[in-house]
Amino acid sequence: MLFHQLKSLLSFNARQNWLASIIWTLSVVGITVVVAGAFSNLYGSAEERDAMAQTLVNPAMVAMVGPAYGIDNYTIGAMMANQMLLFTAIVLGIMSILMITKLTRKQEEEGKFELIRSMPVGRLSSLSSALILVALVNLLIGLATAISLIVINVEGIGVEGSIMYGTILTVTGLIFTGITAVITQLTETSRGALGLSMAVLLVAYFARAIGDVSSEALSLASPLGLILRTEVYVENDWWPIIVAVVITLVFTVLAFYLHNRRDLGAGLLPSKPGKKEASKLLLSPLGLVLRLQRTQIIAWLMAMIFLGASYGSVLGDLESFFADNEMMQQMLGNNPDYTLTEQFITMLMVILSIFATIPMVILFLKIRGEEKKERNDHLLTTGVSRYRLLSHYLGISIVMGVVSLFIALYGLWAAGAAVMDDPVPFENILKAGMSYVPAMLGILAIANLLFAFLPKWTPLVWAYLVFSFFTVYLGGMIDIPEWIANISSFNHIPQIPVEEFSWTPLFVLLAIGIIVLILSQFGYRNRDGIEGQG
Repeated sequence: MLFHQLKSLLSFNARQNWLASIIWTLSVVGITVVVAGAFSNLYGSAEERDAMAQTLVNPAMVAMVGPAYGIDNYTIGAMMANQMLLFTAIVLGIMSILMITKLTRKQEEEGKFELIRSMPVGRLSSLSSALILVALVNLLIGLATAISLIVINVEGIGVEGSIMYGTILTVTGLIFTGITAVITQLTETSRGALGLSMAVLLVAYFARAIGDVSSEALSLASPLGLILRTEVYVENDWWPIIVAVVITLVFTVLAFYLHNRRDLGAGLLPSKPGKKEASKLLLSPLGLVLRLQRTQIIAWLMAMIFLGASYGSVLGDLESFFADNEMMQQMLGNNPDYTLTEQFITMLMVILSIFATIPMVILFLKIRGEEKKERNDHLLTTGVSRYRLLSHYLGISIVMGVVSLFIALYGLWAAGAAVMDDPVPFENILKAGMSYVPAMLGILAIANLLFAFLPKWTPLVWAYLVFSFFTVYLGGMIDIPEWIANISSFNHIPQIPVEEFSWTPLFVLLAIGIIVLILSQFGYRNRDGIEGQG
């Protein structure tokens, strides 16, 4: 039977992933409820909401958060959907990609599937259990979100809209569950499956960003663009959700079909034959680390320059928009030395720097993955010290973060220069963006500290990065207490040129980061085993 022992495998996977599922659920639901309540307190009057609505109709904001709707009668519900739905859906997409990759290709790569398949289980039971578990987590998050939004009873957040809001989160997670399930059948490694799935998510975001500004058809081709056409809390159109469910079913059926055709441990995409002789670069540990991460480095660099260019391509329309928008002029300030567009760009700097932090942390955390698979032992037994090995990963990560941010800034400037009559000088963009490098190094220092002393808790660095993103993205809109905002390293960087430049916070963050990195070197060198202390 194809699905023999499915219930047992589902129970086994649930026991292995119950903690992660609870953390994801509490995080998503908690942030959603907090933001909804904050919007209600801060924008209680129609005048305040209408003023906020004016900031969402310019091309840059449309590219960032999606098209604004319901602005003629801008309710708390419409505000919530405009500013939170897209990014929360992306979080569900990331969660689904990580969980499916872990439960399928990663287990297969580590030999766990071989043990399972040696037992009397159906050929499709393993994939089915993974898909059902991730679907249940997405359903739980969507249901809990819908119920929470109904219970808080905020004006403008109705029952039908709340149910739709939760449903959208669920179907977005299910779409990327299906897409990732297909990709895991095509690739041979979990690294390849994860990288390709994340690339699909990025392409979906970029297609939506460009489509929302210039092409409705392109936006509808993206799952992220499709779900925004529901116009939650305004029109509550259900047809995009129906289309999304159909897309999910198609990818799920395709995943089962491909899984049934391929051999265990193999991928359907042909493997590239290796060279007859190894490169001289592989004679050093640094060269080996670079070679293992070469594909991800190239993919992320391409994604970062495209991200910068996508935002830069809409800068040409901003000046005329700001000229007739008194609220935006007051928000940005009145600095005669800089154009309003140039001052608006500073709001994009922190977003680009956080995105540039993601590949930096991913590349560093590869050392944890190699350690868990006991591959680092092969290097350490050849006379390579732990200090040297960790330094290689740190060096590559730091360079990757700086280069990623630089090319994103260059893409922003180049695309902006092509559409603006009076382009912003590149040195101004470079100075504003590169000021965030110390904040990025702070994130890396936290990852290093966790890896050195509490390796099992290393993934917590992602929680801090997500917290930083929502702090800087929503901090000004929901009036986050200053002491909470200051927990994020990004909150200490001056927003040039709107704020006066100061070296002090940069030097302080840099000094703290260096001290933490040094302490982490000693911690990693002295800890025992794969799990380490704690």
